[in-house]
Amino acid sequence: MPMPPDFLASELDHCDPERSFFHVIPVPMEASVSYGGGTALGPAAILEASQQLEAWDGRSLPLERGIHTTAPVDCSGTGETVLDRITARTEETLAMGALPVALGGEHALTLGLLRALKRRGDFGIVQFDAHADLRDEYEGNPFSHACVMRRAIDELGLPVFQLGVRALCREEHLFRSRAGVGFLDARTLYERGIPDELLPRDFPERIYISFDVDGLDPSVIRATGTPVPGGLSWHDSLTLVEKAVSGRTVVGFDVVELAPSSGDHASDFAAAQLVYAIMGIVHRGRQ
Repeated sequence: MPMPPDFLASELDHCDPERSFFHVIPVPMEASVSYGGGTALGPAAILEASQQLEAWDGRSLPLERGIHTTAPVDCSGTGETVLDRITARTEETLAMGALPVALGGEHALTLGLLRALKRRGDFGIVQFDAHADLRDEYEGNPFSHACVMRRAIDELGLPVFQLGVRALCREEHLFRSRAGVGFLDARTLYERGIPDELLPRDFPERIYISFDVDGLDPSVIRATGTPVPGGLSWHDSLTLVEKAVSGRTVVGFDVVELAPSSGDHASDFAAAQLVYAIMGIVHRGRQ
């Protein structure tokens, strides 16, 4: 299979990693999918779709900061082996002073980035998701995509704030309260709207954004393993990102769980545009 193009290569000459602020890291990981499969194809689909993006995102030119696309992470072997490779790749990016941008791939991959970032200091996670991902284990696997935020809390001691959740089990509901996980679920956002002050005042100044595309309503992105109705709209999602970022420093982000479906170019393009839109929000916050 031919290598996919670099992110936004249609608008951007190849950028040296040392001169690029954004390092796009494709992670075609698919080890613990629980319903629809195909997330291993997600990174390549996002990269292909990114060739159709406009460089001007409507407000700025994020590519001015430089976007370097790394080789895909090798996702063969055990889950722990793959996580170690993701951590190592993230460490390389951080050593260059760049911002890691992971393309998934299943949500379990996020733990690899979080481990690398935690070594450089504390931060909080802002999670966009239809699911809480707070199970202690799923189908006997504590490193399942359904457990990634539980590992972030239990293993790394990171605070988490969840946006758009609308499918969780009783165990996760109880754990949220016990662990002090902050959240604004999809129904609450629908009924009350987006609050002026999104994150708690004591939430860390440094944040990591983890965006599972099933956090969006299926009318925006249908090509994902478990599309749950009643999700976030496109513009509300970007407003939530902007409010989360305001006054804070983004240390990295991911867009995960795209499972490309034949003929559904809209989902692939929306995922690529989401990646670039978040880059734009980060870019404008650093000006």
